[in-house]
Amino acid sequence: MSESKNTDQNCVVIGASHAGVNFAFVLRREGWQGSITLIDIDPTLPYHRPPLSKAYLTSEDGIEKNLLKSEESYKKENIELKLGVWVDAIDRENKKVVLADGTTLDYDKLVIATGARPIMPPIPGLDTAKNLFPLRSAADVANIRKTVVENEALKVVVIGGGYIGLETAASLKKLGASVTVLERESRILARVTAPEMSAFFQKLHSDNDVAVLTEKNVISIENNQNKNTVVCSDGTRYEANMIVVGVGIHVNKELAEKAGLTIENGIQVNEMAQTSDPSIYAIGDCTFHHNIHYNRHIRLESVQNAVDQAKIAAAAIAGKECCYNAIPWFWSDQYDVKLQMVGLSEGYDEVVVREEADKPNCFSVWYFKGDTLLSVDAVNNAKAYVYGTKFIKGGEKIDKKKLSDPTAEFKPANLIAQ
Repeated sequence: MSESKNTDQNCVVIGASHAGVNFAFVLRREGWQGSITLIDIDPTLPYHRPPLSKAYLTSEDGIEKNLLKSEESYKKENIELKLGVWVDAIDRENKKVVLADGTTLDYDKLVIATGARPIMPPIPGLDTAKNLFPLRSAADVANIRKTVVENEALKVVVIGGGYIGLETAASLKKLGASVTVLERESRILARVTAPEMSAFFQKLHSDNDVAVLTEKNVISIENNQNKNTVVCSDGTRYEANMIVVGVGIHVNKELAEKAGLTIENGIQVNEMAQTSDPSIYAIGDCTFHHNIHYNRHIRLESVQNAVDQAKIAAAAIAGKECCYNAIPWFWSDQYDVKLQMVGLSEGYDEVVVREEADKPNCFSVWYFKGDTLLSVDAVNNAKAYVYGTKFIKGGEKIDKKKLSDPTAEFKPANLIAQ
């Protein structure tokens, strides 16, 4: 009898977001007949996280409209949920997970899907600020919505000009707030996009009456009679009824680290999502894995990576040959703009911008290293996203001159260099 059919085996999953939940259901489909237990510190039934800074923040729907799976689905697949539960340690020698209350769970296979948590920078006054929130959980959104309702003339300062900060700013503006975004770097999205993309989103927010200010290093937050003042190193000061912090994330690797697993910018895993312990797998935002397309180890914060790694880990545990070889993709919704990104632009030495004739706010930015296409950012342009994905997978050489010419026919056969 294969390992996947062994009804006496226990699989424990730590973390019940996209990676953990998808893994549990795929493992059942792969034929695992043993027990599956999903543990998470969040007491809420597992939910979609990307909409938190987008549609969910601006809607009146409860989190039940954004669940990953219904409660009945877990029961149907015999997947046990332990929510609102903290895991204190992993006992590798005895193959046990130790919970905060001292109870233990035996495992034959363990999957770590602990994700990440928001960075709360050591800014003086941060801990005493009124209505200051990160945006990572349903509870964060509930607190932000409550503050919006309770303040008619809401002034919001968003600290951080990354995608989460910009999406949150757009959503809060839609709700009627006055919004200021403070970014420490010389341009927004400096770590992940070309200057052309930074300039586009800077203008997009300006056109929607959101102040996006760069080179603003926040050094303190003052609180006086429940009024916040955000102070920057250049002496500028910004009043705020509410502050949203979106400056990045910490990988939740401490549990794995304490257990003695190999750590390097996340929990290191092989092509099967297996850690340095053959009985333990790791998936999602917390992992540091090798990507064959870019021939280097990377850590990704994306639903795509979480879902793809979940499938690989489930297949591997079920005894099937598998190898993670996905091309990363991401998306961002801001106002009426949909940005779709495929690939990783790190290391690019040339950017080609393609405007689409007679289509305002429809363009794409193509990142090259020499003649190799690394990634594509497509703004309101699904075709560019699809073509970019195809070209990166196939490794085709692109005719950059035709690509940049808006009058040249935009189809793969015409763009591939002869």
